[in-house]
Amino acid sequence: MRKNVYTVGQVNKYIKEMFAQDFMMQRISVKGEVSNCKYHSSGHIYFTIKDAAGTISAVMFAGSRKGLGFPMKEGDNVIVTGRIEVYERDGKYQLYAGEIERDGTGSLYERFEALKRELEEMGMFAPEYKKPIPKYIRRLGVVTAPTGAAVRDIQNIASRRNPFVQVILFPALVQGEGAAASIINGIRAMDALGVDVMIVGRGGGSIEDLWAFNEEAVARAIFECETPVISAVGHETDTTIADFAADLRAPTPSAAAELAVFDYTAYLEQREGYGQRLQYHMESRIRNARMQLAAIEARLKARNPERMLRENRKYAADLEERITERMERIFLDKKHMLALLSERLEGVSPVRKLSQGYSYVENKEGRAVTDACKVAAGDELSIRLLKGRLKARVTEVIR
Repeated sequence: MRKNVYTVGQVNKYIKEMFAQDFMMQRISVKGEVSNCKYHSSGHIYFTIKDAAGTISAVMFAGSRKGLGFPMKEGDNVIVTGRIEVYERDGKYQLYAGEIERDGTGSLYERFEALKRELEEMGMFAPEYKKPIPKYIRRLGVVTAPTGAAVRDIQNIASRRNPFVQVILFPALVQGEGAAASIINGIRAMDALGVDVMIVGRGGGSIEDLWAFNEEAVARAIFECETPVISAVGHETDTTIADFAADLRAPTPSAAAELAVFDYTAYLEQREGYGQRLQYHMESRIRNARMQLAAIEARLKARNPERMLRENRKYAADLEERITERMERIFLDKKHMLALLSERLEGVSPVRKLSQGYSYVENKEGRAVTDACKVAAGDELSIRLLKGRLKARVTEVIR
């Protein structure tokens, strides 16, 4: 017969109480690398602490976020201080974080912030001192390690974007003892060589790996450099003092090459596109010009002097014919009117009266005599007949 049989809940509860009674579990510091870091919308941070031997699930509740003084991310080496408890429902234990600090980099980070503030107050990061990056370059200087992904990325991208750009490498130490002096020598050598643009950088790493680019001497060498400098240190999330001192910061060495080297291939494609558009517009304008020329030619044909002369001659002939017809019509009208007037004149003609037996009597002054009262006996009168004239003397006046 079995004895001491427990439920799952009883076992989980017992283990939870064991952890709660262990003073060490109530305040413990664990160091390791951050993995599976997730910032929840509630404000909680869920992550895992790992090393070569194992992993521990951890959580920092929103109320404890004041114990985190930096933006924790995947891959950070940290020291987490808190308590370890068992989640009774799942039977799993996890670390409840109250404080999180960087492991081994706290002092370096403080030095970084102090130097950054000092150089910024001196004006070394001021935008008015930043030199513009030329758009078209012939020689690109690179100060980085001769081996590694950074130099290969820069060479590949530079040759792809513009095969005519000469890439000159200064093989520098970028990590460890003597790295800062090597980087400074590379900057000064490239500046003296007269390259058009200089890329100073390396691949990503921890703050210790990148520390040479946080040295004040390196920042001053970049600031005093006559050649425009593009910094390309680490990955996009890495930031160094050299980034602030440089004329331009690139998130990665590949991005630095893209910023420094003009894309000649894209330029050729763009130029070809412009050529095609220009040809299309020229052909379109030529077609329009030809259409306009044809229209002008048609108008010129319509206004041909010989044709216009013929039309004017015909118009003149038509006018002449119309004028002749009108003159003839007027002539006939006048002739008819003259005939009417002639008949009227015929009715009052003295000759006609004389032919009817009437006579025309004048006194000696040649005035017509129409009133007997104006004639006296003995006056000489002239009498005009149809044929001939008579001279007479008045013997008697009958009134």
